[in-house]
Amino acid sequence: MSNQNPTQTETIARDARRLLQHVSQGVLSTHSLEVEGYPFGSIVTFATDASGQAVLLLSDIAQHTANIKANARVSLTLAETADDAQAAGRLTILGDIELIADPQTSGIANRYIRRFPAAARYHETHDFAYYRLRVVKARYIGGFGRIHWVAAEDLNLANPFVGDAENGMVAHMNDDHVDAMRDFCRMAGVAVGEETPKMSGIDPEGCDVRLGKKLLRFDFEAPALNAKDVRMAMVALTRRARAAATPGDAVLAA
Repeated sequence: MSNQNPTQTETIARDARRLLQHVSQGVLSTHSLEVEGYPFGSIVTFATDASGQAVLLLSDIAQHTANIKANARVSLTLAETADDAQAAGRLTILGDIELIADPQTSGIANRYIRRFPAAARYHETHDFAYYRLRVVKARYIGGFGRIHWVAAEDLNLANPFVGDAENGMVAHMNDDHVDAMRDFCRMAGVAVGEETPKMSGIDPEGCDVRLGKKLLRFDFEAPALNAKDVRMAMVALTRRARAAATPGDAVLAA
């Protein structure tokens, strides 16, 4: 990205981060132990931690876990859902994966489980552990002609809310503002029906809402760096959602 001016660099980094936050699964590529010299790809889900880096919950008996214990250099490839895959946004993160020693005290375990509730039962079958992907560099493709390398410091945006602050804000939204989140979902074109939306995460650039098995991402209009900013962002998002509503939307969702 050395040929980009600061404004272009910021725009590319923002778009790459947006893809990272809008996608909840990708292809983890590790160095195969079974077939030496070849890459091994597997589908994984992820959340992001306080440093904005991807966190994966991996089983000790999985082949990719055995691979990373032998060689921690991996890549994680993400893609937008689109009819034309070549025109969709894509992001490949290259980095070193490491075991997280304190997933409970760091808040990442709670954050991950809110994002993927079924994961709370994984330990009933096998041993699982949390791993962090420390970015070395990333390759972002934002469509035809938009192909860029993204530096780690540009891709990773710290999330000051992870932990008690985020827990409190999420609980407040889930306890007191379910109707607003229903409007968020309708704005995204998703019929709410009898499902109760639940907020799963908040970061400076947006929030995540789970509706049944769907995980929806809503971007803020401006970065939210403190609790007051988040409150203002939620108000703006609610107004935007309700302004976008039509009588037809209300009938569909009812």
